[in-house]
Amino acid sequence: MEAGGWHLLPDDALLAQCDVQAHRASGPGGQHRNKTETAIRLVHLPSGVRVEGKDERSRTQNLRIALARLREKLARRAWRPPPRRPTKPSRAAKERRLEKKKREGRKKALRRGYGE
Repeated sequence: MEAGGWHLLPDDALLAQCDVQAHRASGPGGQHRNKTETAIRLVHLPSGVRVEGKDERSRTQNLRIALARLREKLARRAWRPPPRRPTKPSRAAKERRLEKKKREGRKKALRRGYGE
């Protein structure tokens, strides 16, 4: 599998590569949140990336959220910056730089007193 191909996989194929764990979500929410195991933790086995979905009351919605987070994390890990290519200065830029150097040199020579 190529490094950045996980975002192209369908959900069931991506889930086949994951260890899916349901657990109780912590935090505010009272009895409903404390008694039901609706939070989902996905561990992507090939890469070891872990994500959780525990925002909604439904396990399937949390699974969808966790899958989206997993795709985002895998895409961030797979991203490589494009190679940098050095650019050459234009002819006009070279001429401007050389002309400025000549002007500065003439100015310094005049300060020394023998640049005429």
